[in-house]
Amino acid sequence: MQTISCPYCSSEDLVKNGHSENDTQRWRCNKCRKSFQLNYRYNARKQGVKDQITELTLNSSGVRDISRILKINRNTVMSE
Repeated sequence: MQTISCPYCSSEDLVKNGHSENDTQRWRCNKCRKSFQLNYRYNARKQGVKDQITELTLNSSGVRDISRILKINRNTVMSE
């Protein structure tokens, strides 16, 4: 048995909220009302990746470098 907590508010008051397109279980927090998955297949959806994009950009890394380091698409880096 695994204890699941909300990544946003750390509450353990969660309910199942359907499945994503790739049949991964989605969860919804009753406290902050945010929805999330435990495991993401695409790295850009994981928490902290957008902060890493910003940090690497401020350190003068190029778009191709950032996409290669974080294993995400160039267009995702550009949109962020």
